[in-house]
Amino acid sequence: MDSSAFIIAVVGYTIVFAALVILWLIFANLPRVFTITRRLKYKLLEKEHDCDKCDEFITGQENAAIAVAMYLYFNELHDEESTLMTIKKVKKDYSPWSSKVFSTNTFQRNK
Repeated sequence: MDSSAFIIAVVGYTIVFAALVILWLIFANLPRVFTITRRLKYKLLEKEHDCDKCDEFITGQENAAIAVAMYLYFNELHDEESTLMTIKKVKKDYSPWSSKVFSTNTFQRNK
């Protein structure tokens, strides 16, 4: 192992580690970015909304009502199916595509 291989390995590991750290920083700060943009949006639209309570839009009871309504709606979309399952045995004919005899030792067979 010469010095150029060692340098290439160190540079490669450094690049990968730096990329992972940058991605971690980006994903760790995404919620902060979203809340800042949401607060700016409300300030620009001049809504009468207290920005200290930006995280509480819908109460738990409203979320539960929405979840129940969606559950009932999506269950009505599917038809009732019978639970009877039939299994038919299919006879497979011989196929030369799956045979190993024709693909091995062809030079000995041609004598």
